Amino acid sequence: MDTLMLSRLQFAAATMFHFLFVPLTLGLSVLLAILESCFVRTGDEDYKTLTKFFGKLFLINFAIGVVTGITLEFQFGTNWSRYSQYVGDIFGSLLAVEATVAFFLESTFIAVWYLGWNRLSKRAHAAVIWVVALASSMSAFWILVANSWMQNPVGYVIRNGRAEMADFLAVISQPYAIVTFLHTVAAAFVLSGFFVMGVSAYHILKTGHRPLFKKSFVTAASFTLVFVIFLVVQGHEHGGHVYKYQPAKLAAMESHWVTEKNAPQYFILIPDPKNEHNTVEALPIPGFLSFLAAHDFNAEVKGLKDFPPEDRPPVMPVFVAFRAMAFLGFLFLGVCVLAWWKRANIEKYPLLLRGIIALIPLPYMACLLGWTVTEVGRQPWLVYGLMRTADGVSPVPAANVLVSLIAFIAVYTLLGVLNFYLIIKFAKQGPDSLSGAPAKEAA
Repeated sequence: MDTLMLSRLQFAAATMFHFLFVPLTLGLSVLLAILESCFVRTGDEDYKTLTKFFGKLFLINFAIGVVTGITLEFQFGTNWSRYSQYVGDIFGSLLAVEATVAFFLESTFIAVWYLGWNRLSKRAHAAVIWVVALASSMSAFWILVANSWMQNPVGYVIRNGRAEMADFLAVISQPYAIVTFLHTVAAAFVLSGFFVMGVSAYHILKTGHRPLFKKSFVTAASFTLVFVIFLVVQGHEHGGHVYKYQPAKLAAMESHWVTEKNAPQYFILIPDPKNEHNTVEALPIPGFLSFLAAHDFNAEVKGLKDFPPEDRPPVMPVFVAFRAMAFLGFLFLGVCVLAWWKRANIEKYPLLLRGIIALIPLPYMACLLGWTVTEVGRQPWLVYGLMRTADGVSPVPAANVLVSLIAFIAVYTLLGVLNFYLIIKFAKQGPDSLSGAPAKEAA
């Protein structure tokens, strides 16, 4: 375990832990805005109760997520100083915009929203949570633009041995950044929708708040169905951009070894990276991989053998993560269609409700699998085609990184356990955990 591998493991651990909190913040802020808007529009106090209840869970998640995010950025200086020296003019400016504009806007208006229930009018208070939702998505945009620049560097020049910004507009508007932002935010919305559906399902089954939580279930079911359909369709579009900008990653995702036109898609595939082929290739659809990649059955799809071994990403983790993520995406689509179809009488389907509760962790897993495909599939490049991962690491002793890695894992595990313990605790308590009057109970 040298400095490079330990630094990669530390950054991966910090990123994965942090991303346990980010998607719920992104999606739940929008659902809170929708629920509170329903309260403003209808005057129905149930929607106010639901907004306060899910708002409490949102605040717990946001507070602990901030802690994990702050330490993440310090690693660019401690573990990846050569990377920061080389591309800091570009990468650093994007993170600076995120921190000084989007994050502070989000944090400030969260405080206004939390403290403003009895100080602002209903419409003004609802407008505040919409600002929070917008700021959360703005924050995600700048971070994902920075990551997308690492995936497909544009708008830069090499000057004095460094990559410097030459075209800011090209960096923030490149197609790869846009599709990455849309895919990531849609995944966060789906995760949050399943979270609200799952919590609502629990109370429909277990407590006396059935009429109240049917309203949040119906809202979340419609919301989630829209974005899971979008996610599946847009995921296909995202694959086209990977084909265009990162052909080695696409080849690893599909364990595609030989360049060919009319490339088939196999339903059953077992890679053998050591021998540079697949031990099993069964149930092919001729030309379908070419169609998925380029919307053309005769398009040429590059194989891994076209790339030098030192330029190929690790095949097995990318291949497995991609297929697991895709499977979960279609599973979510099926469950959402069923939940939306049965939403009016959902209490009559206890098996479906229990299934939705059990599914709550799976969107988290799908998000982490997606990031595994994105980041592992980029290797061995830190900035694709421009800077190798091995060239960006800080010149520090491996022992120092090992100590900090152990400390990160210990602290982040504690924070993760605390976060989910508090969320589960207050989610089970329901609206009665609020400081105000309890929610309306079933007759």
